[in-house]
Amino acid sequence: MTAPPDAKAESPPDTFEAVFDRHFAEIHGYVARRLGVDIADDVASETFLVAYRTRDRFDPSRGDHRAWLYGIASNLTRRHRRSEIRGYRALTRLDPSSAVLGHEEAAIARVSAQDLREPLARALAGLSAGDRDVLLLIALAELTYDQVAAALGISYGTVCSRLSRARRKVRTSLESQS
Repeated sequence: MTAPPDAKAESPPDTFEAVFDRHFAEIHGYVARRLGVDIADDVASETFLVAYRTRDRFDPSRGDHRAWLYGIASNLTRRHRRSEIRGYRALTRLDPSSAVLGHEEAAIARVSAQDLREPLARALAGLSAGDRDVLLLIALAELTYDQVAAALGISYGTVCSRLSRARRKVRTSLESQS
């Protein structure tokens, strides 16, 4: 017995609904840590809109839905790069005693001690977009190297070299500021 003609037409949205339900909170959290809560709602929603519109181009051989969605979110985050960099630079000018910790600051605090917030923000602002994307996908989204490669459409070796370079630059920057 064959399925009714409209059964196949409903299948992609149903499948996509499961992908949305499974990954939206995680993608939203990643974007919120990168760009702030105010922008995260829009960028996370846009991530899934782009994913839905381009779902026919999803290639499971290149990685899972999670990595694919992180790739879309990272691309959209690049559109907000100027704001992100301005945010990092603004953090360097904040008086630590009067600052109220938000999502971005909480992520930085997890990575290092509170007194390193300003130098770390300065170091992150100084990274290239590609290096920063790799570092933050690993540090904030906790993706594996393979998932980062799939998310950004780069090779595993490129992930390794960008991460190594980002770590070296951040370490050098932090050492020179101490």
